Amino acid sequence: MFINCSRLLVNNPSQLNYGVAVTDLDGDGHFEIVVAGFGFPNLALKWDGTVFHDIADVQLADAARQAVGVAAADIDGDGQEELYILNTDTFAGRKRFGDRLLDRVDDTWTDLFSLPDHTAILNMIAGRSVVAVDRLGTGRYGFYVANYGAPARFYELDEDGHLHDIATEVGLAFKAGGRSAVALPLISGQMDIFAGNEGGPNYLFHNQDGVYDEIASHVGLDDPRYHARGIAILDHAESGDFALVCGNWEGPHRLYVRNPAGQFQDIAPLDMALQSRVRTVIAADFDNDGREEIFFNNIGQANRLFAYREGEWVQIDIGDALEPKGMGTGAAVGDFNEDGRLELLIAHGEAEGQPLSLFQTAPNSNHWLRVLPLTVHGAPARGAIVTITAGGRTQRRAIDAGSGYLCQMEPVAHFGLGAIAVVDQIHVRWLDGAEQWLPLPKVDSLVRIEYPEVALHF
Repeated sequence: MFINCSRLLVNNPSQLNYGVAVTDLDGDGHFEIVVAGFGFPNLALKWDGTVFHDIADVQLADAARQAVGVAAADIDGDGQEELYILNTDTFAGRKRFGDRLLDRVDDTWTDLFSLPDHTAILNMIAGRSVVAVDRLGTGRYGFYVANYGAPARFYELDEDGHLHDIATEVGLAFKAGGRSAVALPLISGQMDIFAGNEGGPNYLFHNQDGVYDEIASHVGLDDPRYHARGIAILDHAESGDFALVCGNWEGPHRLYVRNPAGQFQDIAPLDMALQSRVRTVIAADFDNDGREEIFFNNIGQANRLFAYREGEWVQIDIGDALEPKGMGTGAAVGDFNEDGRLELLIAHGEAEGQPLSLFQTAPNSNHWLRVLPLTVHGAPARGAIVTITAGGRTQRRAIDAGSGYLCQMEPVAHFGLGAIAVVDQIHVRWLDGAEQWLPLPKVDSLVRIEYPEVALHF
């Protein structure tokens, strides 16, 4: 499947890297890749039309800290995404280096945690992952931080620009061995949060008008005997509900689908469930054949790739991305060269410094469509649901807000179409219930969809 094109990464040093996130750092309308450096500089990789260059300045590189998780979202409603960098210099409990919450104004990064009014709420507990959450559907996001051995944090800005940790007030301050999280309208029309934990049950936080109720055990997602790592969201069998792929560290991996009674059932076949030292899990249509593949990134073991063939999941040849000796710690996808095919970037580290790896699939004649919905403020609408109908099929994607363990994908709904050359319509549903339809979009293109001036709510 994958072909190594790491030669396109200029100045790609061997270092300890962890999480990866995709966002528009400089406001030029194109996405960059942010890579968390652990005791090494954070990287900001920008495609210049030929190769990727590191454009991180001293503030963003922040070489003295130990970053593991990273996520982006527009928390202040200015139309640009801010960047949360989770630093973790100890396994659990209190740490030396606090997190960063970087806001870019006039080409300068300001760490909001460094402002006098915010230092008291700085997260000084070891965490693992961070995910963006628009809990009220206003287009202004907060950040949920999965801490390890301490209550989770949930940061939001108020209308006066003051940052608050409101995890207790909204029902999210649960203590756990927090490892991973995803946020999307999973069981409600608002942003729910699934949190994968180690040494105890997972959490599913049901959003009820901005306040959360934890219900994982009631719907079959708690899985208390195993240790969650990567999580991915999947449009499984076009059922109308999203499935969850949950990689368990050295335990059975799960493919949870929701039945008509609202319960999640694990249907992972034996070769997918086979335990491994899993880190990030990604669901994406890498070859544009119209079906998402599932990628398991492992550390110190070969990576694995699964495809849906004739009604069942089967392991397929992963090509150059096998990396049997790769110390995989994080991974993300995006179409950075804008050719309609997704690139896969893998970070390595933890036990051994290694360069980043970059992969793409071979060119083919399959068609594709990419949809970028925007909030009312003009930022990527992370958590929005995009649906297309084409060739008698319906495909759905949730705009990524944070993808399981340490990472965050591009905020674009990527659809492979195979031989289908006509899309009947695009449907976007925003988190406040606003909806918009776009008939007959041009295939093999990126479609930006602004929040409707006259919003229809259902």
